[in-house]
Amino acid sequence: MNLYGITIPVQNVPKLDPEFIPLLQFNRAFLKDAKQPFDVAVERSGGQIATYHTFIHGTPEMAEADRYYIHRLVKTALWMKGGFRFYISGDKAIYEDIRDAYSVGGARDFDRDFMESVFERPFEVIYCDKVPEENTRSESIGKHVNGNRIGFDVGGSDLKVSAVIDGETVFSTETIWLPKLNADPQYHYDFICDSLKKAAAHMPSVDGVGISASGVIVDNKSMVSHVYNKVKEADPELFEKTIKNIYLRTVHDCFGDVPMAVCNDGDVTALAGAMSFDRNNILGISMGTSEAVGFVDASGNITGWFNELAFMTIDANPKAMADEWSGDIGCGVKYLSQDGVLKLAPAAGIQLSDELTLAEKLVEIQKHMEAGDPAVKDIYDSIGVYLGHTLALYCDLYGCTSVLLLGRVMSGEGGEIVLDSARRVLETEYPEYAQLELLLPDEKFRRVGQSMAAASLPEVTA
Repeated sequence: MNLYGITIPVQNVPKLDPEFIPLLQFNRAFLKDAKQPFDVAVERSGGQIATYHTFIHGTPEMAEADRYYIHRLVKTALWMKGGFRFYISGDKAIYEDIRDAYSVGGARDFDRDFMESVFERPFEVIYCDKVPEENTRSESIGKHVNGNRIGFDVGGSDLKVSAVIDGETVFSTETIWLPKLNADPQYHYDFICDSLKKAAAHMPSVDGVGISASGVIVDNKSMVSHVYNKVKEADPELFEKTIKNIYLRTVHDCFGDVPMAVCNDGDVTALAGAMSFDRNNILGISMGTSEAVGFVDASGNITGWFNELAFMTIDANPKAMADEWSGDIGCGVKYLSQDGVLKLAPAAGIQLSDELTLAEKLVEIQKHMEAGDPAVKDIYDSIGVYLGHTLALYCDLYGCTSVLLLGRVMSGEGGEIVLDSARRVLETEYPEYAQLELLLPDEKFRRVGQSMAAASLPEVTA
């Protein structure tokens, strides 16, 4: 493979997507002959700084490759760590290109708007002689098991809820809902309250509620989430009044002032792995409606990073499918979620009715798998190749030693095929990560593990 004059050696190619170019392989090939220093730092709340020291070629003939590499590095830093200000040092022309891309009306409008809405301050790109030094911290959260607790996982296709008494799950259930199609906030409120009450009916009291939710959570508020996009699109002011605080309102209205905590679903996935398998330095990946990622560091703490890797590039192919929300191409959500499965279905010769919801389409594909359809096996094998290349990229970024895989895509025989293919890619193409521990819980845990781990989030003193 060749991209911007860079020859990229790829041994494992997805059968149903032969033009897939693993970003890590491009990065490694690019850096072989890059010698000119280039530094990037991103600042987020509390004065935290994530700093990246790298290189470019700095020659006219490699200018396009240099721009592409830095653009993807910046995007990686932004969606992995989160932030509202970039510091750039090393090449003024590339700085100006990045600045323009993240300006109003620029190519990265979505990214800028997203970060501004989360941090509630203007987004900036600053050129400097020297970028700030790294300044990060982590915090301990979750792993509490005393008392009568509710764990709630808010997904884009279903709501999973568990009742947990002194660390033992006494009830778990899933409820299908269609939040992405409903602009009425009362619809969301009613569904959430109904699920909370279902769990409460199986306990003598409710001492605390922990919620795993997609998107960005700040002070238990849903700042940004694809689940509630319809509400925001229809009435931004109504979203501010009813959705940002929906978890605070529903818990209070159902149970009064009980302790509660809301965390990003990716972090809860990692927490579930840390608790279930007694591991730290573990990355959690939930491959469901979207791709949710979280990380528990070597000290057993949550980092507070964004970990919104659904929007991070994993495919360098210039013809890659665009994500309809961010507008960018090659993003993880189109490879490691139900979107990835559905994207590959036509290439496998499987046609699905447009009248079906996305979740129902995935169920149909899983039925094909149960019937032994070899075309579906090609879909899951291709997903596994995506995953193997991406796990190597994530290992480079996080330094994780274990990975927990959850979500509907990992359910059943399809999940086993994905796992086998990912291991094959790691062993043959990334030997340094061949010993990466891939954890796939039992079927029940795959589906409701996040809600059970979410129950441990609040600290209950009674």
